[in-house]
Amino acid sequence: MQPLYTNVQVNNEIELCEVADPDCKNLIEKALLKSRISYYIRWAKASFFSRRKNVCIICVNDNAREEAENVVRAICDESGFSVKFLMKKSPNNYL
Repeated sequence: MQPLYTNVQVNNEIELCEVADPDCKNLIEKALLKSRISYYIRWAKASFFSRRKNVCIICVNDNAREEAENVVRAICDESGFSVKFLMKKSPNNYL
């Protein structure tokens, strides 16, 4: 007999985009919540030579990647903000 949860995939978060503008971050957060997309924000560590201090990375589940990307692109097109799409697997620093 196999447990029910053996086929469940975990730790499949991706780094969706990198945002430097706090207003853009707030708009993206509200839009993701409105679309019922689970996300978390990881603050990038600023290096000594980096000029951009308040850069955050928005991470979502890989299953919601396409819908989240469409939401962020719609905000960027409508408001004129620029974000950098990363679309790579999020490192698991908590394990």
